Amino acid sequence: MSAAPAATLASESMHALVHCGETPADDSAQFADDVLEGLSRPRKAIPSRWLYDARGAQLFDRITRLESHTPTRTETWILERSASQIAAAAGPRATLIELGGRANRNTHILLAALDRPAAYVPINTAAHFDAQRLETLRARFAPLTIAPMIADFSRLTSLPPTADPAAGGRHIVYLPGSAIGDFTPHEAVALLQRIGCSVGRDALLVIGTDTTHDPALLLPTYDDGEGASAAFNKNLLVRINRELDGNFDLAAFDHRARFNVASQCVEMQLVSRCEQKVQVLGQSFHFEPDEPLQTASDYKYGYFKFHSVARHALWAHRQFWPDAHARFALHVLERAS
Repeated sequence: MSAAPAATLASESMHALVHCGETPADDSAQFADDVLEGLSRPRKAIPSRWLYDARGAQLFDRITRLESHTPTRTETWILERSASQIAAAAGPRATLIELGGRANRNTHILLAALDRPAAYVPINTAAHFDAQRLETLRARFAPLTIAPMIADFSRLTSLPPTADPAAGGRHIVYLPGSAIGDFTPHEAVALLQRIGCSVGRDALLVIGTDTTHDPALLLPTYDDGEGASAAFNKNLLVRINRELDGNFDLAAFDHRARFNVASQCVEMQLVSRCEQKVQVLGQSFHFEPDEPLQTASDYKYGYFKFHSVARHALWAHRQFWPDAHARFALHVLERAS
């Protein structure tokens, strides 16, 4: 079969996406509800999922390529050394399900190591899908079945069903780049329980975690010298202004990242530079000088803390690889029951 133009392939790939969960209309309504409710709190906060519109996804990709952003680069380093062992544990004809699937270099490493993988199922929001990356995978790993699904995996009560042509091949769920840090320990247990119930006892879970609690090592990832993190954070205000008739003045807010010792998480905030009022959907909200609007919390999971989370969610550790500096780790879990 002759090769189609790249643009045509990319278009066909995006049209093939399966929608799971909220419709776009539901998503817009939820965005409005979350913003209005979050701005009404005594401690203002908006869920981090709303940072990722199309522009936010582009900015985040830029952040992951910076020298200061260690999780993705460190996970790549570990996978290059451990993928063959993960593949041996998975066995032949496995289906790889990537939560927050980005089809990046780490996905290529895993798929290349697997023995005749049956399918790749990335699950992500529409803003995060990159059709060209998917087509690169199709070309490299043909005849691999690639079945992308549009959904916010963190809000699904169960994972969507996947077609497994291998009829018995194992499922591998991959949650990359310390994405588990978006969840409190209680939320992380609930998420891992939902994943386990969806994919069954024989499944493997490959998951990366930030393991250090040293602010000097952590904070440069969230407040880089090039301003990429600040642009990513302030893009939320741009989105509110565009989609919810807001009037945020971006120059009146500073990007800030801080480590909350009690919660063991990095908090990303937008801090008001002065006393001011903003309007969103006709409602007025007051900010005091230096008052923060929290936009993200990234929880850090050392080995023993994450081991406890996994155990409570009925997953057992099978393999574990830390990096050379004990700042990041890759875990392979097996469903315990």
